[in-house]
Amino acid sequence: QLQLVQSGGGLVHSGGSLTLSCVASEFKFDYLNLAWFRQAPGKEREGLACISGNGESTTYADSVRGRFSISKDNDNSVATLQMNNMKPEDTGVYFCAADPTGKVTDWCYLHDEHYYWGQGALVTVSS
Repeated sequence: QLQLVQSGGGLVHSGGSLTLSCVASEFKFDYLNLAWFRQAPGKEREGLACISGNGESTTYADSVRGRFSISKDNDNSVATLQMNNMKPEDTGVYFCAADPTGKVTDWCYLHDEHYYWGQGALVTVSS
């Protein structure tokens, strides 16, 4: 079974930066579209960013576009989310997720069809 192991998270102040990482095991990373989601208290889960299997195409939610950056290293089976200029409303539990497309894609979509999830990481942004 595919496992996604996250690292990162913690407390940052408004305007600061934080990096999250997601490592996959027992799977061909090229065949995975990766995405990052977050769950804030009292809010629905929100898709933030996704990246294609080949790592060349990305999609961002309006709430993070221009501030967050997703990347993918297929040689080392790791995806990262670089978060800059963070705001208090970015506070929440962040999850990486994988969509096993069965092919090396050059596209991705921020949708709910992600079947493998990391353990989550709490990110708190103070005012």
